[in-house]
Amino acid sequence: MLNNNKFILNSILAFSIFSLAIAYFIQYVLGHEPCNLCLIERIPYLVSLILISLIFIINKFEKVIAGIVLLFFIFGSVVSFYHVGIEQGFFSESLVCDLGSFEENISKEDLIKQLQNKSPISCKDVTFRFFGLSLATINTVISIFLSAIMFKVIKNYGQNK
Repeated sequence: MLNNNKFILNSILAFSIFSLAIAYFIQYVLGHEPCNLCLIERIPYLVSLILISLIFIINKFEKVIAGIVLLFFIFGSVVSFYHVGIEQGFFSESLVCDLGSFEENISKEDLIKQLQNKSPISCKDVTFRFFGLSLATINTVISIFLSAIMFKVIKNYGQNK
């Protein structure tokens, strides 16, 4: 079972690298600016990249680290589901969607300059679709799937010890 876990973790590691590469490609090469929720949805992939690498480096606390990765993918599922709800009009945008535009003690002249230079990216606007689905929709499904896989990995650690 442990060799199976190593293969699964390597696969998730490779998939996380691939997912982040695609996200950055869409952002920097294709020019689609992400909203704040899109940026938050990248966190589980970054964390899994770091923590799964850590599992292979230190060879200790595998089950605990895998549990933390599981929690981050569950977090990603919830955030992505919320994002899809905003896109579909089920939820209204929250402060998270507009964090970048809040500054304390901003003058009205600075505010006008900010509004003229760059409009904030709304979480409800879908600027990129793949097979007709928003990236938040795709990420919801993938995050739920990765959560289930990580749950199986954790369960496998308990069977051989």
